[in-house]
Amino acid sequence: MDMEKDIVIIGGGPGGYTAAIRAAQLGAKVLLVEAESLGGTCLNKGCIPTKALYQNARLIHELERAAEFGIRPDGFTIDVAEMMQRKQKIVDRLKEGIAQLIRLNSIELLYGKACLLSRNTVRVTGPEGGAIEIKANNIIIAAGSVPAKPPIPGMDLPGVITSDEILSIDRIPDTLAILGGGVIGIELAGIFSALGSKVTVLEFLPRILANMDGEISKKLALSLKKKGIGIETDAKVTRISADAGSLSLLTEGKNGESVFSADAVLVSTGRVPRTEGLGLEAAGIAYDRKGVKVDETYQTNVPGIYAVGDVIGGLMLAHAAAEEGIAAVDHIMGHRGHGSGDAVPACVFTFPEIAAVGLSEEEAKEKGIDYCSSKFLFGANGKALTVGEEEGFVKVLAETRTKRIIGVHIMGPHASDLIHEAVLAVEKKMTADELAGVVHAHPTLSEAFMEAVLGIDNKAIHMMPKKPERRV
Repeated sequence: MDMEKDIVIIGGGPGGYTAAIRAAQLGAKVLLVEAESLGGTCLNKGCIPTKALYQNARLIHELERAAEFGIRPDGFTIDVAEMMQRKQKIVDRLKEGIAQLIRLNSIELLYGKACLLSRNTVRVTGPEGGAIEIKANNIIIAAGSVPAKPPIPGMDLPGVITSDEILSIDRIPDTLAILGGGVIGIELAGIFSALGSKVTVLEFLPRILANMDGEISKKLALSLKKKGIGIETDAKVTRISADAGSLSLLTEGKNGESVFSADAVLVSTGRVPRTEGLGLEAAGIAYDRKGVKVDETYQTNVPGIYAVGDVIGGLMLAHAAAEEGIAAVDHIMGHRGHGSGDAVPACVFTFPEIAAVGLSEEEAKEKGIDYCSSKFLFGANGKALTVGEEEGFVKVLAETRTKRIIGVHIMGPHASDLIHEAVLAVEKKMTADELAGVVHAHPTLSEAFMEAVLGIDNKAIHMMPKKPERRV
């Protein structure tokens, strides 16, 4: 191995391996160091395993509703072992795909734990204990994150697990309590409810999905409750204890103390940057509990050392990490063709799906933006009715004077796919007028987005005529 590299990248998740490939494309000599498995949390313990199980849950929903379509199945059973095997096959296939891309781009890959010794020296300790030192002109830290565990008594009891462990569970718990109503907790609530668990979500804040648009959060909470999922907000868990073969959770809330019982407790209170053991102090890199500090080019306070992805905190999304990795490499290599990447979509795989880009109504109000909104219901969309998924809506926010699209929020079928037209609109600062002449195929779900956009100027065809509400 050449012991001197143009770029050493610490972490083989979406931020790290994407940066490595981009660097190789631009002609750099690259070393990628990974401590565990290529693909990081997203591929091994997050996005992909969750979505594999989400598809199982979706099929169960469809089977349970089959009679609405004139189909009456005789019944079905759930084989947890086969579900997990399918999930793992998908993960393994994607990991091999990444490994092949690494080989084909002539990127050196080294498994081990990386630690910074100085501004341009990285020590890598292999799985069997041997260590080597590599010199690097530039270093990109993409070490990811780990599940956060709040200091609640009883967190170490058997049956109290994180999202990492629940994705490899060997049986479906009869009752499941979920600490945290963020994206991970809400997604897993929907999945395990469909698989047969009686699920209760305990959220410390006044509403679930606190970072999403308030109307989306409220409507989804009502939808989940109708599906049998318990949603308890303003609920602070103060203690977990073992009680006659189950777990008891003591909470404090607006109405005093309450006790909830469950066979298993999922701790889903977010993730924290993985900063320990990286040698950040030795290299003089500024960081705190929120993550490594970087500038707009993702460079740390130490010239030549960059950080991307979950390790810098913020969005903690795989696609954001990948975009940051590309941006960091482009800056290192003097390439100026990289876009702004300001419009980052967020998706929540629930029933129905949630997706958003740009400003929420709450954020627009905080910024003092004079804006108007328009909303189109999927219940008025032909495709949504034919597929039997009419719940939800598309909401578009625009500046009142310019009609520039500043935010789009979707709750409904295939929201995670529909959002990307909105991403383009927000990223390119398009106006409702500019979008008005774009023809959308019929019957498709995407027509709902166009109707919502047309509603900004009261031009929607399949919407009751009214002026959009103006708010400041």
